[in-house]
Amino acid sequence: MKRMIILFAVAVVSTVAESAPRFEIDLESGGAFIRYSDIQIPKSTGTRISFTNELQTDPFYFVRGRFTFLAGVRDRLSVLVAPLRFTVTGRIDREVVFAGESFAPNVTLSGVYKFNSYRLSYEHGWNVGDRVHLGLGLTAKVRDAAISIEDSSHVSEKTDLGFVPLIKFNVTWRFAGSFSVVLDGDALAAPQGRAEDVSLAIYGDLNDRISLKTGYRVLEGGSDVEAVYSFTWINYVFAGATMRLSTPHSHAS
Repeated sequence: MKRMIILFAVAVVSTVAESAPRFEIDLESGGAFIRYSDIQIPKSTGTRISFTNELQTDPFYFVRGRFTFLAGVRDRLSVLVAPLRFTVTGRIDREVVFAGESFAPNVTLSGVYKFNSYRLSYEHGWNVGDRVHLGLGLTAKVRDAAISIEDSSHVSEKTDLGFVPLIKFNVTWRFAGSFSVVLDGDALAAPQGRAEDVSLAIYGDLNDRISLKTGYRVLEGGSDVEAVYSFTWINYVFAGATMRLSTPHSHAS
């Protein structure tokens, strides 16, 4: 962990020291659909419940944005803001113990799942031939998470603010003229849990400064520790745009 943080800091300093900056703003929005969300807090004494199978979770809309600083022709430093919040309602036909509070069977429950993500990423790139670009780097992720359940008389909530290091990767294939297929993501797994945020999108360049995109994203992961067992899978269908604030130079081979 310490070695990853040191390498990340060295990469950031090297990037900022590069030549004249260029910038990109990337925005996307769309619909999000929960595949599963299994919660048990704490792991030893809490009741494991499914926010998807035992309670009702409706699709919801999302917005997320990334600001990127491009230094030289190979290096990218970006900041991502990705808020996430969905609600659940319903009844469970058994007693539920959640974060030290007990909820009776068959009462109406409502819940909130919040997992806001703020990420600082460094990525170094390489060209493979004329049409393929590869990127690899590190992401420092700060999660602002909270899960709560309540009935008509009381509420119980588990919050978590923490840091997670991730691997950043990108594969871009310019397959036809101004159109590209882009696989992009952050991911890492450990015995205590895992995190993956991976998208596959088609980009189309309107001009040198604006590109439109549409695609599919998977956000999956969670923690398996004594304080909390929580794993969630969310599917995203999105559209968006990338705006370059100065005309980009071509990547170096």
